[in-house]
Amino acid sequence: MAVITIIAALASGCLIGLVLGLVGGGGSILAVPLLIYVVGVASPHAAIGTASVAVTANALASLVGHARAGRVKWRCAGVFALSGVAGAALGAELGKSIDGKRLLVFFGLLMIGVGLSMLRKRRALDVPDVRLTRDSAATLLPRLLPIGFGVGFAAGFFGIGGGFLIVPGLILATSMPLSYAVGTSLVIVTALGLTTATSYAASGFVDWTMTSLLIIGGVAGTLAGMSLGRLLSSRKGMLERAFASVVIAVGTYVTAASL
Repeated sequence: MAVITIIAALASGCLIGLVLGLVGGGGSILAVPLLIYVVGVASPHAAIGTASVAVTANALASLVGHARAGRVKWRCAGVFALSGVAGAALGAELGKSIDGKRLLVFFGLLMIGVGLSMLRKRRALDVPDVRLTRDSAATLLPRLLPIGFGVGFAAGFFGIGGGFLIVPGLILATSMPLSYAVGTSLVIVTALGLTTATSYAASGFVDWTMTSLLIIGGVAGTLAGMSLGRLLSSRKGMLERAFASVVIAVGTYVTAASL
């Protein structure tokens, strides 16, 4: 592997981690474009497979801190994850069967849609003690199961962690506060990422050396992003809007370049 490629992979991982540390999610959606257009991975399928492994590892590492802080709703996460894994397995198989250029077009359109949704103002949250119990199951399960499957399908199809989809999905289904949704989403990101990564790895679409470089860069970027995020905590809304604008711009470029 050329030195310039190693540097590009480390820098890409660092950027992904920085975004995760700053805004609490969404960094994984940049992984595939970075691998293709910056690092130079030729195959879109290889980029998706490699990104999915790196995203899974980073999500698992981040989950530890949120779990220790008590910001994980485990039962809600378990139901969402089980439904999502089924969707991810189906999505990954379908994604591998589609031409790489066409897959990138769909990916670019997804990025534009996600970026636009991130610009929408979040509604107030008022159920911090929500729990999945026998009493609440009749209300929560009909929401968690279909939303989980849909998010999982998208995550598997595009090889993304899906945190930017899981967080609003959890809030829509349960009305849990954003801080709990972020922590809970990491359980699901790990499960979905592992499903997608296993599928792509079994088909030989994972560059393990590249994955290691992305993880190393991601750890450094996440630490820097968390530190910077604490300094800029009062401007979190501005950071999220700026990131949404970047996602829209990159999605537009990916779509246009693929067409």
